[in-house]
Amino acid sequence: NNKKNKGLAPYGAESSRSGFVILFAVMLSSIVLALALGVSNIALKEINFSTSAKDANDAFFAADTGAECALYYDRSDNNAFIEDSPISVLNCAGSNINLIGAISPENAFWSFHISGLGSTGRSCARVNVSKDYTTTPTTTTIISKGYSSDDLNSDDTFCTPGPKAVERELEVTY
Repeated sequence: NNKKNKGLAPYGAESSRSGFVILFAVMLSSIVLALALGVSNIALKEINFSTSAKDANDAFFAADTGAECALYYDRSDNNAFIEDSPISVLNCAGSNINLIGAISPENAFWSFHISGLGSTGRSCARVNVSKDYTTTPTTTTIISKGYSSDDLNSDDTFCTPGPKAVERELEVTY
């Protein structure tokens, strides 16, 4: 009897290359998995980038709408931003907006909010108009902040941005 003791396994490997196929299959599947994860990561970044570009565009549109509304009511015959103005409600972007103001001998300040803007109707703008009467001629500054966020409600009259809101600001001084 010429049989040698092969340890715990009664049948040994036929050759030294028999484990190579399994090792090769594991290596190949690891490489394919790494490539798939890399492509998925790039695709996810592209989706996030396109979403942020849309939100930035909506926020800029909201800020621009707020600034244009303030310019219209200040530079036209309406003159909403003067002392004793009969205008307390503005009509911008198809909405009636309450105008809040405070006037002193040196300065005047007004603010308003526009909601329901942007491609999804979830953008809004906060607009502040200030006049400095201590300079000649009077200096007017309009600061319009536009926000785009899924956290905003379409009926949010206070334009309260959520934690993921995108903000764009325009400042006009003349």
